[in-house]
Amino acid sequence: MIGVWFSGTGNTKFCVNKFLEECGCGKNSFSIEENGTLEQIKKSQKIVIGYPVQYSNIPKILRDYIIANQKLWRGKKIFIIVTMGLFSGDGAGILARLLKRYGAEIIGGLHLKMPDSIADVKALKRSGKKNKELIVKTEQKIHRAACNLKNGKPPQEGLGTWYHLAGFFGQRLYFSYKTKKYTDKLKIDPAKCIGCGLCETLCPMKNLTVKNGISHAQNRCTMCYRCINKCPKQAITLLGKQVIAQNDIEEYL
Repeated sequence: MIGVWFSGTGNTKFCVNKFLEECGCGKNSFSIEENGTLEQIKKSQKIVIGYPVQYSNIPKILRDYIIANQKLWRGKKIFIIVTMGLFSGDGAGILARLLKRYGAEIIGGLHLKMPDSIADVKALKRSGKKNKELIVKTEQKIHRAACNLKNGKPPQEGLGTWYHLAGFFGQRLYFSYKTKKYTDKLKIDPAKCIGCGLCETLCPMKNLTVKNGISHAQNRCTMCYRCINKCPKQAITLLGKQVIAQNDIEEYL
């Protein structure tokens, strides 16, 4: 079994690797941004796919990846892991339905709360101590889920009618437009930006470019919050007007 993930700030990568370790598979996981990941998918029959949910939906970059490589999923047994700040409804279910369309078999789903990565919004912010406690609880949940999978009873979170309704009426009915397209709302404060180029290097969409000593955003942001959380001068925002707290999972491990 291998893991395939898209992770904006490291939360999802951590959870997928932890789940694989608990299943006895080591850290055999790959980012969808890596060139060799498609070959790993081709060779593997059982796959764990992980991603951060956005408005009870799949990140646009991951949806495009699944659709572009739709022939690869036929006959694959897939377990889905979704990370979130608080709520996702059918975060795992929406990917499950897409993968089923391409012939995959969904064997389970797991929803995991992690430190909030939406750095420019006050909601869901916790202290460092609370975030460490949250990760401990999440690790315990991952352990239970892995044991259940090995015993033939994998969790089914996010799958089924009730979850579907919760995700639709809880968020997607009102916010689905936010994840249908890449966004052009990423903002750079030229007074704060020092043109270090870190955001340009980190961006999975190649959406940021440093010109004349200042970073410039284009119109293909997938809302992963990687650049916002890593900017040394807190010069980048998306949903809010200023950075409240940057998230780095390494601080809580």
